[in-house]
Amino acid sequence: MPDSAVTPTTQKKAPPRPAPPPRDVRLSNRIRLIRNVLPVIIVLVVIAVEFGISQLPSRQAELTAHLLFYGLLGPLVTFFSAEWIAEGTRARELAELELRELYAQLSVSHSRLAGMQELMRDLAEAPDLGAVAEVAARGAVSVTGATHATLTVAGGLSASARGETLLAAPSADLHALCVDLTGGGKLTLHFEVPPSLETVELTQALAAEIGNGLEAAHNRTLDLMTLYSVDQSIRAERNMRRLLSRVTRNMAARLGVDSRAAYLSDQDGVLRLEYAQDQRGEATGGSPAPAFAHRVAQAGTPLFADRTEAEEVFPAARSALGIPMRDENSLIGVLVLGDANPDAFQETRVPLMALMAGQASLAVRNARAYLYSEELAISDERARIAREIHDGVAQSLAFAALKLDIVGRQLRRNPDRAEEEVKAASTLLREQIREVRRSIFALRPIDLERYGLLETVRRYVADFGEQNSMKTALETTGEIHLSPGDEAVVFRIVQESLNNVAKHSRAREVTVCIHGGERVKLRVEDDGQGFNPELVTGRVSTAGGLGLLQMRERVEARGGTYRVHSMPGQGTVVEAELPQT
Repeated sequence: MPDSAVTPTTQKKAPPRPAPPPRDVRLSNRIRLIRNVLPVIIVLVVIAVEFGISQLPSRQAELTAHLLFYGLLGPLVTFFSAEWIAEGTRARELAELELRELYAQLSVSHSRLAGMQELMRDLAEAPDLGAVAEVAARGAVSVTGATHATLTVAGGLSASARGETLLAAPSADLHALCVDLTGGGKLTLHFEVPPSLETVELTQALAAEIGNGLEAAHNRTLDLMTLYSVDQSIRAERNMRRLLSRVTRNMAARLGVDSRAAYLSDQDGVLRLEYAQDQRGEATGGSPAPAFAHRVAQAGTPLFADRTEAEEVFPAARSALGIPMRDENSLIGVLVLGDANPDAFQETRVPLMALMAGQASLAVRNARAYLYSEELAISDERARIAREIHDGVAQSLAFAALKLDIVGRQLRRNPDRAEEEVKAASTLLREQIREVRRSIFALRPIDLERYGLLETVRRYVADFGEQNSMKTALETTGEIHLSPGDEAVVFRIVQESLNNVAKHSRAREVTVCIHGGERVKLRVEDDGQGFNPELVTGRVSTAGGLGLLQMRERVEARGGTYRVHSMPGQGTVVEAELPQT
């Protein structure tokens, strides 16, 4: 028999069992009445008949009357009594049959209901779409009694299951029942006999539950992907406004809304606007937060805004959701999402938004810590530059000024001596000019984020060779994938190593090698006069500000290694390794 798709419109419902005719008096009551009345009636009838027979004129007539009466009355009484008993037995058997059928129907319904409940539980516990599809296919076979089930989901995902009685692939003589799933996809069941209307209705209900389970799994997958995307996009972000733009953009995209704003608590505990975007475009600045943001901050939990509050945040919005950002001790800020649709937000999406706000809280705290550390680094760098100018360039210039004063006094008395002092002062000034230029070159800002590590190093190495009249070479191999912080460390090591080459090595050639693999390897080698590393390990360099010990600590803090190989008269090799991210 060929496959056929069975739908509710093609099935004829079986005719119902005819109901027994209505009775005015229940059978048990009739039997009880006959049992109580019949003996009395029989006695009375017998007495009346015997009295009548006794009045007959002859003995022969009496005998004939007795035979006629007792020969007819006994069988009639026996017949009607047996018929009443048989009717009672038939009624009892019919009632028992109906009870057995009802019990069988209730057992099937209970079994199917238990199967549906178990399937719904398994669908809710399935971790991903693939697991949901497999559970749904097995559950469809178990609940409906089908021999084979195939489930296809929009996007190409599919799963199948076989019943215990089907050992091979479904044959062509099985009856197929196909039901569309909500959200796309199809459930196909195969039966050995045409499915009943009840089975069709059960399959449709089953398909609805499977569609809900697939949609829930799809939403869970999207939530996890969104959280992962947010985590990856903000993990190493240090620019506060870019950070908040990415976080709020991901949140708005997940909810399908068009307006977003971020308010951060400043050092005085005042909520101020840090970033916003709606139909009017982007906005930044330190304007005070609206009343709704303060209400969310005070509640410490996500809140829905009424229309007036939403319009106060975004003029075109008719609904808004506010989510607080907190750490263990204090309020970090408040995120507000808005939309022109009055019903844009649902309770079911709030937990995901709270998780994303928690991620944003950590990222904002890290960004603030980074900015604070940068401010400290800038302050320390300024103090170091001031010390170097005071201890180095200023003293050398003062010494040159003293020599020139001596030249002024000796110019007439000892011209030869005055000329030597002028030459010495000129040499000292030229050396200090080179030192100032080296310091300026070492301290100039480098845009790693704009050019990337390799291009930044290439530019720096080329400029270094021109500035110091030195032959330079850069060699790069392999793929390099480092976090922005690790890239900054690698570049600083290149910068400090080259500065030390310029200041101390008297080298004519320097080579920088960067190799990418499981670990990023950096090597800076020069052909200078070399030195004893043990004698200068703790000393801070003049231009770069990082001594060998500080560079080693920076690399080891990021899971890497740092080594310096040098001996007097044999040049210097600086090596560093960092793990790839």
